[in-house]
Amino acid sequence: MAGVSYTRYQGELDLEDVLQDLIEALQDRFLFSGFRFTPFSDSELDLEDLADALRDLLQDQGWLDREELRRWWENLPGTPQERLDRLVEELIQALESQGYITPMPESPSAMTVENGYPGAEEVREPGHVRYELTDKSLDFLGYRLLKQAFGAAGRAASGAHESDIHAPGVEAYLESKPYEFGDALNLDLRKTLLRAFRREGLHFPLQLRYEDLYVLQGERTARCATVIMLDCSHSMILYGEDRFTPAKKVALALAHLIRTRYPRDTLDCVLFHDRAERIRLRDLARAKVGPFYTNTCEGLQRARKILLDHRVDLRQIFLITDGKPSALTLPDGRVYKNPMGLDPFIMEATLNEAVRC
Repeated sequence: MAGVSYTRYQGELDLEDVLQDLIEALQDRFLFSGFRFTPFSDSELDLEDLADALRDLLQDQGWLDREELRRWWENLPGTPQERLDRLVEELIQALESQGYITPMPESPSAMTVENGYPGAEEVREPGHVRYELTDKSLDFLGYRLLKQAFGAAGRAASGAHESDIHAPGVEAYLESKPYEFGDALNLDLRKTLLRAFRREGLHFPLQLRYEDLYVLQGERTARCATVIMLDCSHSMILYGEDRFTPAKKVALALAHLIRTRYPRDTLDCVLFHDRAERIRLRDLARAKVGPFYTNTCEGLQRARKILLDHRVDLRQIFLITDGKPSALTLPDGRVYKNPMGLDPFIMEATLNEAVRC
């Protein structure tokens, strides 16, 4: 047995838990809503920035004390700094291979805007590799954000928007009623047999009549269509306070709640600034604020049109904003803007649209 050495088995690395904890620890960086010229760009996430953030996390916050990472780090060759760099590289590769991030090739036209205002000098950044979060990451962040918002939640059946209407043919049974033509035949056997026994007596075969039939009733459930409206105007990140990132967290948590608890419901997202635009939920993490006014009226119009396309019983809008309406789209398509005070022309149009909603 010469040349054979034995070591204590330490188990397999729990890589999935490590990666999920990294995603959660870096969520503010992934969802950063920093000032940009456009509210939505192809990608603002840089792999070099991600590597720097991982190094800081591993060094400054004691992550290398975790058993899984410590064993991983100690098994790498080289000096401590070389091992750290290698660990960061392998963590990024693991995030990609496990489907949490996906690299994006730099397009020839990709530019960034210095100083973050219209007309600023456009500077190309060659050699930077961008990436974006995948649906898996967004769904996981939505789950964690939902847990943070609501704490420990009990179990419940999905799709249970309760109403005051009682109807046969649903899951949550409350009481029974005489059968009527067209009702689902969810028989209340106890009450049906009891009525027949009272008439016929305790003998068999038992003759059931139409008037003996009772069916179970329950709470009627309904589908719901939701639009969440997010203000991405200038003030949402003004005075050094980021209000847009928390708004995105709310939207992601709501999306996870609806997908898991109410799978037949729908959720759409509308950004409103100088104008209003509908965006996919998967693109929400990359949305940015910009040097814009607040066109709440057009946002409500867009949300209302989306909801009218959904033929469902319940329709609702969640509006997240930090200030007053300051822009209005005129009939000819031009945008009227006035950030000073409460402009009565803008306010009247906005309130009228709210009434229509």
